[in-house]
Amino acid sequence: MMSLSLSLSLSTPTHCFASYNKQRYALGSPQCHQTRISHHKLQHRSSFLGYNPLRVSIDLSGGMMRKRRGGAVCYVAALTPTNLQWVCAISSLVLMIAKGTAIHKSFLVPLFALQAPTTVVSWIQGEYGIWSAFLALIARLFFSFPGELELPFVALLMVIVAPYQVANLRGTKEGVILSLAIAAYLGFQHFTRAGSLQKAFDQGSIIATLAIICIVAMPCLLLI
Repeated sequence: MMSLSLSLSLSTPTHCFASYNKQRYALGSPQCHQTRISHHKLQHRSSFLGYNPLRVSIDLSGGMMRKRRGGAVCYVAALTPTNLQWVCAISSLVLMIAKGTAIHKSFLVPLFALQAPTTVVSWIQGEYGIWSAFLALIARLFFSFPGELELPFVALLMVIVAPYQVANLRGTKEGVILSLAIAAYLGFQHFTRAGSLQKAFDQGSIIATLAIICIVAMPCLLLI
């Protein structure tokens, strides 16, 4: 009885040790090593194929889109109606003082009055805007303004003295349609009198051409 129990106790560790050696040999064999390398390459390849370098994370906060790629952060303004009005108003002012175009620039004054942002209109109709118009008017009485500065001064006065029926068109669909009609007419004048599309993008006319494209495109985007 004692010899039987002793043989069982000796055979069990021997069997376990043999199983351990067999597993160790299997893991250390060249075939197993090659299998592990192939599995590692497959994982690396799948992770490489799944990586998209153009993938960005967008965080919408405060009307801005923050894009991250490769650790760099850039800010892109959203296409809100206020931003579109800013682009249209700035383009109108650029056209007032720009050369290289033969458009009838007087149409830019009502276009600016219709598309000026609310912050600009509030500043013009406030104390600082009235004082600026008053000082500019006194200077105009004793000195002659260059032709490029005459239209911005007239636009300033138009925003101040515009009746509320006209001022209420700002930001409405009717005002946007009227602005689009004025911009389309100016664009037709610019490209027709330029002679050709290539001449419209010459060095002396490219700024006016880009401003014309902006004042036409912005009302279209506001109507969408």
